[in-house]
This record gives sequence, structure tokens and C-alpha cells, in this order.
Amino acid sequence: MIDEFEHLKGAVMKDVNTATVILAAGHGTRMKSALPKVMHRIGGRAMIAHVIDTAASLSPDRLVVVIGDHAPQIGDFAKDIDPNISVAVQSPPQGTGHAVMQAMPALEGFSGAVLVLYADTPLVTATTLSALAKEIEDGAAVAVLGFTPNDPGAYGRLKRDANGALLAIVEAKDASEDELAITLCNSGVMAIDSAFLNKRLNDIDANNAKGEYYLTDLVELARNDKLRCAIIEADETEVLGVNSRVELAEVETEFQNRMRQKVMENGATLADPASVYFSCDTKIGQDVTIGQNVVFGLGVTIGDNAEIKAFSHLEGAIIGEGAAIGPFARLRPGATLGRDAKVGNFVEIKKAQIGDGAKVSHLSYIGDADIGADANIGAGTITCNYDGYGKYKTTIGAGAFVGSNSSLVAPVTIGDGAYVGSGSVITKDVAPDDLAVARGRQSAIKGWAARFRKSKQK
Repeated sequence: MIDEFEHLKGAVMKDVNTATVILAAGHGTRMKSALPKVMHRIGGRAMIAHVIDTAASLSPDRLVVVIGDHAPQIGDFAKDIDPNISVAVQSPPQGTGHAVMQAMPALEGFSGAVLVLYADTPLVTATTLSALAKEIEDGAAVAVLGFTPNDPGAYGRLKRDANGALLAIVEAKDASEDELAITLCNSGVMAIDSAFLNKRLNDIDANNAKGEYYLTDLVELARNDKLRCAIIEADETEVLGVNSRVELAEVETEFQNRMRQKVMENGATLADPASVYFSCDTKIGQDVTIGQNVVFGLGVTIGDNAEIKAFSHLEGAIIGEGAAIGPFARLRPGATLGRDAKVGNFVEIKKAQIGDGAKVSHLSYIGDADIGADANIGAGTITCNYDGYGKYKTTIGAGAFVGSNSSLVAPVTIGDGAYVGSGSVITKDVAPDDLAVARGRQSAIKGWAARFRKSKQK
């Protein structure tokens, strides 16, 4: 057997290929949720999607997701991300080694480093995974991701030999007093040489208290074969796993901290970083200023030199260079702002194009609309886009002026340079450069107020 793994004894494998197995078969009972655990979101995206995205960034030759038969929707979700993903079913779950056994048919014919990841551990980075694969390239049979937690507690300990290589993984319940003093712990994430995996995976047995097949037993098998096992160390925050709602919140916090740091390092200013929340796909340009208590939902892109003022909420929006948003503004999906556009306090924008230099400054709702460059929309303006059955579009031309407290009943067009008098209800198109006034004629009854008050005093 040793001869079969001669390539692992000091030789360097050239141009290592990678395959990834993502374990997602757990029931997640501590989440107390009808939604499968790995479908709960971090930064607006399911945990398993984060893991798939990270694995995909390494361009693996194979990508396999192992699910339980209780949650087939996980496999469907993975296939929606990438139809080339293979889905294996573990039924019933019998440990990590058993899970990888179910993935082996999808790895048939593969040669290289097999990365084993966990769908509930979404913060592991591509850099770390590359380092694990590199250890296989450099001749290790197994490379384990270790970390040093504040409280090693029940984590398995990683014992090193005199050369720093992994000697054994010792479970806390089986550890001696000296072994419990070891602070380097096992995260569960690992890389395995495919030839070794194919030969030795089925030699794992379930002779333990839980009657399960543990993938970590491969370390002992490799050492018995005189093969090297390596350790790559990561920060504890990178290997945070999720088993409860409390841990979900902890991982979300770490994700947000990473995003805040990334945004600031890329040239944006956050007035109060801890109060700004990002999604996994938020894109922020340089010299952007973001105020306190701003929330970015999915699908937001902010151009250079824009300002997002306090207490604003954006999702599915594209903000042009130099634009200003808020405070207290809400931009919903389909909102697009041009260069130097302005959306002010208590304004809601939905599925609307706001042209370069256009202003919607106060207390307005603009939905299903196209507003031309340098138009001015007065306070309290509403585009009446819904009749209870369908949505209709409002078009406002370049340089148009819409007076305060106007209602624009779609479908309707306000031409370039046109004016709409304050308080108007516009139901017909307004030609370019025209003034449209649509409100009741004002009349006065002299002395009525005094007579009314006098009548109430009797």
C-alpha cells in the first residue's frame, strides 16, 4: 500500500486539480425552523450559497453537495446556482466519513485534492482553501484546517509531531490532561489526496460511541501508512459554524465586520461603521460617504463620490456618481439614479429612472417612472402607478418642474420643460413647455369663520 502513495512522500504534485464536497445533510434541529439550516441567510444570501461561491472561485473540476433526504430543496437550490453541481443523498446521516462516501461516485475518475467543506460554515475564504490544496500538491495525504479558539472546550485537538506535521486528531472526551492543554483545534474542513481517499475511505469504521463514520479517522490511517498530514491555521472567525439562531447572528456580525473593513479599505467613509449593514453583493465606489444606520439590501451599486445619508434603506438600486440619497430615503428594486441626482428625506423610489441632476427632495413616492435630467419634483408628489390591477408608467421630461403635492395619474407624460402647478391632479399628458394646473377653483365666503365660531359659543 505504501508504494501506491509514493507520490505523497516528498514529491511535489504539479498543477494540482481540485474537487469540492460540501456537506449539507444535517437536520439543524437547534435552529427550530422549517427552513433547512443551511438556507438561512448571511448578508442576504443562503449560507450554502456562500460556500458554493467560495468553492467555485477555485474553479474545481467537480463540485458535489451532500444533502439529507429530509431537505431535497437544498439540492434544487444548489442546482439553481450551478447546474453542473452534483447532488448526493446521505440517508440516514451516519457521520462525515459516511457523507463523503455518498459523494464518491461523483468523484469517479478525478485526480487531485478533494476539499471537504461544511454548508453551515460560510466564512472560510478562498485563500485558506487554496492553502489546503497546496499542501496536497506539496505531498500531504491530508491537510486539516485548524484554529485557536478562546475556549477550546469540546473541540478536537490537533497534535503535531516534532516537525510540525499533524500527528493525530484527539477528541476532547478522549484526551489526556496534556492533550487538553493543546489550544490548536480541528475545524473539520480539510483537503485529501484523491488517490489516498479512494483507497482508504472505506477502511473507516463506525466502532465508536456514536456508531458513525468519522472522516477525521483518515489522519490515523495516513499516519499508519507513513504519509504526511499537514495543518493550515485560520482565525477563529473564519471557521465559525452555525447551529443555532444565536450563532447565526454571530456569523452575521463577523460577515458585516468584513464588509465594513473591505468598503473602507476600498476608499469609502462610514460615519459609524457598526450601524451600517451590507449585503453580500453590495458594490461601493471610491470617495463615497455613508451616514449612520444605513442598510443595503441585495443588488445595490453605488458610484464614486455619492453620499448616502443617515437612516436610508436601499435594495436593488443603482446610484450614479455624485448622487445624494436621504436622510430617511427608501430606494426599492429598479431604482436607478443618474449622475448628481438627489433623492431627499422621506422619499420612496421604486422601479424608476432618475436622470442626471434631477431632484426629488422631499416626502414623495416615485414608482414606475422615468424622470429626465435636471427635472425638479416638488414635495409630496406621487406617481399614481397602480389601479388595483396593473402598474402604469409616468414619464417626466428633462428640465420639467412638478409643483408640490401633485398627483400624476399614470399612464401620463409631462413634456420637457413643462410645469405642473402645485396641488394638481394630472390625468392627461402635458406638452413640452406648457403649464398644467388641475385643481378646484378657490372661492371665499366673507366672514364665514367668525360666524361659525360665534355659533359654537352659544
